Amino acid sequence: MIDLDQAAQTFAQSVDMTVGLEEEFAILDPSTHELVSRFEELRELALERDPLLGESITGELISSEIEIVSGRGASLADAMARQRERRRRLFALVEGEGAVLGATGTHPWADYREQSIIDTEHYRKVEQGLKYVAWRNNTFSLHVHVGVRGIDRAVRVCDRLREVLPLLLAVSSNSPYLDGRDSGLHSARTQSFTRNFPRCGVPDAFGGWRAYRDYIELLLRARSIVEFTQVWWSVRPHFEFGTVEVRICDAQTSASESEALASLIVACVAQAARDVDEGVPYVDPAPRLVEENMWRAIRFGLDGNMIDLDSGDEYPSASIVQRLAAWTEPVRSELGIELAFPDRNGAQRQRAMIEAGASPEEVFAACVLQTRQTYAQEVAV
Repeated sequence: MIDLDQAAQTFAQSVDMTVGLEEEFAILDPSTHELVSRFEELRELALERDPLLGESITGELISSEIEIVSGRGASLADAMARQRERRRRLFALVEGEGAVLGATGTHPWADYREQSIIDTEHYRKVEQGLKYVAWRNNTFSLHVHVGVRGIDRAVRVCDRLREVLPLLLAVSSNSPYLDGRDSGLHSARTQSFTRNFPRCGVPDAFGGWRAYRDYIELLLRARSIVEFTQVWWSVRPHFEFGTVEVRICDAQTSASESEALASLIVACVAQAARDVDEGVPYVDPAPRLVEENMWRAIRFGLDGNMIDLDSGDEYPSASIVQRLAAWTEPVRSELGIELAFPDRNGAQRQRAMIEAGASPEEVFAACVLQTRQTYAQEVAV
């Protein structure tokens, strides 16, 4: 049962700008790069041989997926240091057991009908409640938690991040393939997961804790949910951790991109909190306008145009990072957050290979190689 009074208390005791990172990887056969269902085996080995690693590994629906979490870092830098060490141990374990890990938003050709759901009470409930929607969700993402003190404040921070979500998605887009074909999209993961799951994607603007609590209580009375994590919004207050959790992004092929994206997300949450605290004027944009930018991010990523929701004018999506950097400059200066993104993101690099005639197998092999060469290092390169 969800204890909403306890959730409010958790946020009352939360510490601003603590950071937690969650990175999801595909478990692959090293020769064929097919998905292999080895999560339970690898986690058991980790628990036996390396308790720190074992406690940092979690499941994410299917047995061919594995997630590594940093735990609560006192700062972004601390969370990154923790995550780098855990990644290094994870990659060493996995490769020592004859597997490799991939980091793109979707597997290019895997058949979702051949993937098994992790056999735990939680995921049995998910499968029972969602059926095809759960079976269809073979996707990989980056989630970032940022501590925000006060649950009313956290909800209002989520409100202000609604229009930022499509921008973060465009920057992170890294999944042009799905079901063995070029989808024509930059983030097929978002189309497959966010458009299918209930209570997912861009949330409503709630205005504060009272309205958000009313919403959760309605879902409970109507027996739509039994756990708060069944509210899968792309940004949400996390009742257990006292954080604002941003869940919109594709998994990143290289460690440096994952860290750059995490840095940008932390800066956006921090600036939204600052704007709430200082009473910066804000009008919640209409859901239909945010959704228009969501579609543009899914379809074109950084190669298209976004709509400035204040002016109604278009601007190149390639300038998103610069625009977000300008908005977050005050808090980034204080927190020492620097942003360093490559010239092209994952989807753009994959699309360039596709247009040059590379096969899905060749494109994915290049991604897997880059992942092995970066995430396996204690310090990202």
